[in-house]
Amino acid sequence: MQSRVQAPAWVHDVLAAVDAKDASRFAGFIAPDGVFRFANAEPVRGRAAIESVVAGFFGSIRGCRHELLGYWQDADSCAMRGNVTYQRLDGRELTLPFANVFTMRGPLIAEYLIYVDVTPLYAA
Repeated sequence: MQSRVQAPAWVHDVLAAVDAKDASRFAGFIAPDGVFRFANAEPVRGRAAIESVVAGFFGSIRGCRHELLGYWQDADSCAMRGNVTYQRLDGRELTLPFANVFTMRGPLIAEYLIYVDVTPLYAA
């Protein structure tokens, strides 16, 4: 994960887990009853269900890497924006802008929202 901005170490750790395609480590950042929504997909509730959905997504790509360009936080939430470069299964690369919004419960993410248009990722 690349970064041009300061953000807490745990934010970099979350994105590093995604870039490593490590669904188990990723799910460990989510509250047991947390909610996860990726792009236009339906929200998923619960750590085990989130891990399963994320592992399925990881199986649909060869890899990815995030570049964090902005980070903001308040008492119980944070937001970030950046670029994510996906390596498709056919070997082509595609860079897309993203924004994430987290609602926190202590040190865990209670709600993880990803705003990205992944339509080009799956285009022929």
